[in-house]
Amino acid sequence: MKYYIIAGEASGDLHAANLIREIKLLDPDAKFRAWGGDKVQEQGAELVMHYSHMGYMGFAEVIANLRSILGLLRQCKNDIRKFNPDAVILVDYPGF
Repeated sequence: MKYYIIAGEASGDLHAANLIREIKLLDPDAKFRAWGGDKVQEQGAELVMHYSHMGYMGFAEVIANLRSILGLLRQCKNDIRKFNPDAVILVDYPGF
């Protein structure tokens, strides 16, 4: 199966990496593509975007970066369509 994982910060990255490791035990041929961090990449996921490029806190910062945020969302949706995963897994990231 093909999995697309999105984890937007460090704890989500850790949980997603643990999930990848367990899925690979059940399905050694599984393919992973992710927006996350170093830990998902260490588990073999193809990292599309590091979460350090996606963190915006507070109303003013979100408004100031809205164009960038919408661009990231558009990029993510396009990449999901291109990869055509069997499952999309959102890990501890309310922003997406």
